[in-house]
Amino acid sequence: MTDTTPSETPGYQFLKYILESIVEDKDDLNIETQVDDLGILLTVKVGENDMGKLIGKNGQTIKALRTLLRIVGGGSQRINLKILEPSGAAAA
Repeated sequence: MTDTTPSETPGYQFLKYILESIVEDKDDLNIETQVDDLGILLTVKVGENDMGKLIGKNGQTIKALRTLLRIVGGGSQRINLKILEPSGAAAA
């Protein structure tokens, strides 16, 4: 695992910019990065009220974000996006 600051990680600044435009509660937005042999993992946590906006209708928004991150990574870096459920969300 490689230690890099989040701002140096490919895709981090792009994702942060997009998510800050989507979510209403920017204080609850948290993006963690992890770099290993498999590529880059960006883990996102948002507030309960913003979860629906992040996922989008039928998952279209999150799918589009994953596609764009794949393009940002190019052929050299594999960028994966993981969404964590808010801690206050009830289990279905």
